Amino acid sequence: MNRKTLALTAAVGLLAPLLAACGSDPSGAARPGAIVVGTTDRFTVTQDAPAPFDPAHAYDSGIWNVLRQTVQTLMRIPRGGGRPVPDAASECQFTDSASRHYRCFLREDLVFADGRPVTAQDVKFSVERVLAIKADNGAAGLLSTVDTIETRGYREVVFHLRTSDATFPYKLSTPVAGIVSSDKYAHDTLRAGFQVDGSGPYTMEPVVRDGSLSSVVFSRNPRYRGDVEIRNETVELRSFPDPGAMARALDDGAIDMMTRTMTPGQIEELDRKPTDGIKLTEVPGLEIRYLAFNTEAPEVRDKAVRQAIASLVDRNEIAAQVYGPTAQPLYSLIPSTIATHANAFFDRYGEPSRDKAAAILRDAGVDTPVKLTLHYTTDHYGTATAQEFSALRDQLNKSGLFDATTEGTEWSAFRAAQKRGDYAVYGLGWFPDFPDPDNYIAPFLDGDNFLNTPYVSDEARDRLIPASRREADRAAAAGTFRRLQDIVARDVPVLPLWQGKQYVASRDTLNGVEWALNTSSDLQLWELGRGTT
Repeated sequence: MNRKTLALTAAVGLLAPLLAACGSDPSGAARPGAIVVGTTDRFTVTQDAPAPFDPAHAYDSGIWNVLRQTVQTLMRIPRGGGRPVPDAASECQFTDSASRHYRCFLREDLVFADGRPVTAQDVKFSVERVLAIKADNGAAGLLSTVDTIETRGYREVVFHLRTSDATFPYKLSTPVAGIVSSDKYAHDTLRAGFQVDGSGPYTMEPVVRDGSLSSVVFSRNPRYRGDVEIRNETVELRSFPDPGAMARALDDGAIDMMTRTMTPGQIEELDRKPTDGIKLTEVPGLEIRYLAFNTEAPEVRDKAVRQAIASLVDRNEIAAQVYGPTAQPLYSLIPSTIATHANAFFDRYGEPSRDKAAAILRDAGVDTPVKLTLHYTTDHYGTATAQEFSALRDQLNKSGLFDATTEGTEWSAFRAAQKRGDYAVYGLGWFPDFPDPDNYIAPFLDGDNFLNTPYVSDEARDRLIPASRREADRAAAAGTFRRLQDIVARDVPVLPLWQGKQYVASRDTLNGVEWALNTSSDLQLWELGRGTT
């Protein structure tokens, strides 16, 4: 996900001292011995997001990739995926069969990077802080089932949940549940600027150039106590303005690895014509892309309009012409590689059909052509997004049922406008917080959801989502998730388009690359090491 250049307005002028205090490196040279990882993620401070790296506000895969290196969580997803395992905790478990009371014991001698002890009270403070601030990005929704938190001594903490939630251990593995110190984070105020402090595998130094964050230098935290085995001393995450600049840096040996976002063309070229000294690695991925609708906007308030769009969109054409082998069509919010997936949209709408779309609009009394603007972010998901939205526009307009245009906006303005409800139709991507079907449903249909959408399904929110969370055996919730997917296909508050694959390009002297990016697109920089394997 890309970010555009930092723009400090008068409203965030108070951040200047904080930014000036960050490191600066005008030469752009890597730290001696550092492994350098390239990204097109751009980290910004704006009036709408003055505290991008605060765990209580952050809800973005690129920013979480910084937090995961520095802020420790009670649990973590292990290498290769699977059930969460303890990290800051020495053990955690539900104490009841209803999945409503979850107890953890902290590791002994656990300390923050500055040497201050980490206690159960810090865990309680950190989670209650997220719920108190309740930032509009939607991250607090992950912890919405928390009712009260009890501490017993320095090491024991018990979460009492409002309702059953078998996914709660996964949620405690995400940065929103990161443990922070009350010495550096206020209870009811976000921490402005780029600095992050915690007890994770690394300490971090933001490098600011010309008022924007150009890189982050991660140094091994000698005080870290947790489940991660750190295989390096220093890693620099360096931001590039576009995939081309990032690729040139890899070719020139200025970086060791490039991650998001490589273009489909770059991936195909490296696959077809390998470059000496550079290897392309495919890793499993669970990213999805979708159209979303402001269901109160006049253009799409009528469900028939949204259903007609669902009847017209040709996912196969978009995947083949824009993304090639890096994407495959998706007919549900839940990817095909996640248990409980159902092809709900295909089952309801079938192959793209102008006749079916016309009949839906005619039966609902909707005048055609329906005028629409399809909004997308120009710099967050890669350069192919503009091509994708041009293809979507052309598919709708070819039917004669729609008069669609496209409009691209930089992410720093796009996300704020989307949350305000400025867009009737817009495109977004989703990188899961954890690999469970709940995380492809609840962020879109639950209260305080990620989209800040006006759409509400009482059945989904009040009955089905809570019912799914009562099942400790997630396969037992398949019928509930099938019904949830059918509701999305019927009402079309969102329209799934495709799911993606992940690729990493690196120097062949770098190892651990296959583990450095997991299925949720989480960077695990501690896996990287020097030397051929």
